[in-house]
Order: sequence, then structure tokens, then C-alpha cells
Amino acid sequence: MKKVVASSDDAVRDIPEGATIMIGGFGLCGIPENLIAALVRHGAKGLHTISNNMGVDGFGMGRMLEQGMVASHTGSYVGENKLLEGKVLRGELDLRLVPQGTLAERIRAGGAGIPAFYTPAGVGTLVADGKEAREFDGRPYILERWLRADFALIKAWKGDTAGNLVYRKTARNFNPMMATAARITIAEVEELAEPGEIDPDHIVTPGIYVKRILQGEQYEKLIERRTLRKS
Repeated sequence: MKKVVASSDDAVRDIPEGATIMIGGFGLCGIPENLIAALVRHGAKGLHTISNNMGVDGFGMGRMLEQGMVASHTGSYVGENKLLEGKVLRGELDLRLVPQGTLAERIRAGGAGIPAFYTPAGVGTLVADGKEAREFDGRPYILERWLRADFALIKAWKGDTAGNLVYRKTARNFNPMMATAARITIAEVEELAEPGEIDPDHIVTPGIYVKRILQGEQYEKLIERRTLRKS
């Protein structure tokens, strides 16, 4: 099965309107910026996105917001995007905030085939509203459902043509778990190798999870919020 696609545009060409899409990254670290840009060019609307956050105004997923592509978003942090704030307050976008650890575990559960689990995170807060609650060993827990998607757009540092992936430091973040939780996982990498050129002990995501892979066309690697020492 040929997994390598020629460009990011080819990789996202069949993503339909209304699709549920996981997008890797933490802030602007480890985001699949070429795939996001291609998705903006593709222009599918009514998307349901799952990502830790929505990038920043004018870059990453922020560009999807600008084009009115997102109908709902599930994530844990939205503090860097003023456009998202405005859309939520005007009722133009359905926002579902999830504690960060719970978000990660819901995605991992989706990849592992675990439909639900109990967690203490969110007990006694708005997060628990409408959810089943149980007590274990004298402590209250709430039931959380898995998260799965039609597509996952992820970023790795290096991959081979069979889809095996290696991540680099904190850019790893949500990418590996999202790779397992979607029907079609599309990976962009900075370096594309042939099978056998990557040490098997270094592979984090086995190629069986990856349906399409490409070498990213270009990377800006912006810093989300630059902080400098005062002179």
C-alpha cells in the first residue's frame, strides 16, 4: 500500500464538510502547519475539531477560524485566540472545554478501544454536569467518553515511507495518541526516510496507524508567546 503523497494539498483533498478532525500540537509546538494550511486552501466547512488549543490569530488553526471552517471545537485551552473568544460569545461556535489530562486520556481511550472511563478530574465543577458519577474507595469519579475522529492531522520529526514515525522532544505532545484514534491518520514530517533507515527502537508511532505521509513543504515554527528577560 503506497502511503506517500506528493503534497499536503493531495493529503487533505478528500476531507469532507462536517468531518471530525483531530489536530496535533501544543500551542504552536508540533502542529502540522502544512496540513492545516492545505486544509484552509481546501475550504471544507462545518468541521468539528479536537485539539489541545486553537493556535493563535493568523496562524495554525487560527486561520481555520478566520475562514469560518469550524463548527465546534473540543479542547483544553483557548487563551491565545481572540477570534475564537468572539465567536464563542456570539454563539457562532460550539466550544467544549475539557481538563487537559482528561482530553489526553479520552483520545488515548479512543485509540485503545476503551469507550469510557472514570476520572476524579472535574468532580464538583461544571465539567461534571450531566455525567454519570460513581464512588470508588470513598472518592467520587465521573464518567468520560472516548474521543475518536474521521481524520487526524499530525506532525512528526522523522518518518519513513511505511508510515513509522519519530517525534522530537516536546513536539511529541498529543500527536502519538491522536495517530491511533482516527479512521484516517495523515502525518507530515520534516525528514522522510526509506524503511529500515530509522532505528526500530526509536519509532513511537508504528506505520500501521498511518494511512498517508508526506514531507512538509516548509516550516515557520513560530513561537506562541515570546518572553524576553528585562534588561
